[in-house]
Amino acid sequence: MTPFEHDIIDLHIALENWLGKGEGDFDTLLARFHPDFLMIPPGGIHFDYQALARFLESQRGSRPGLKIVIDELTTRQAWTNGAVLHYRETQTRPDQPVNVRWSTAVLNQEGERITWRLLHETAQP
Repeated sequence: MTPFEHDIIDLHIALENWLGKGEGDFDTLLARFHPDFLMIPPGGIHFDYQALARFLESQRGSRPGLKIVIDELTTRQAWTNGAVLHYRETQTRPDQPVNVRWSTAVLNQEGERITWRLLHETAQP
């Protein structure tokens, strides 16, 4: 498994802890994203870095019992300091419908640090 693939899994563990349990450090979580980060969730609204920061800050612990499973993780293309990855994310919560989405992410490595630059998610019906 590449460092980029590890980062996909590690970030989702951090998000599960943040959103589901209210655990983790906000600044450490946010530092995983590059300042020019762009996210397109299944609804199609664009989230830049500032919108993501507001979302994460307001949603701490808002999804009790959240579990996130990442599978079908593949690296579509890699270069010296980055990669494009594709994966399936399955979110479950007690008494809630299962939420499955396919995601494509662009990650870059800057020194020892990997940052997320782009995340595009598509809901699986």
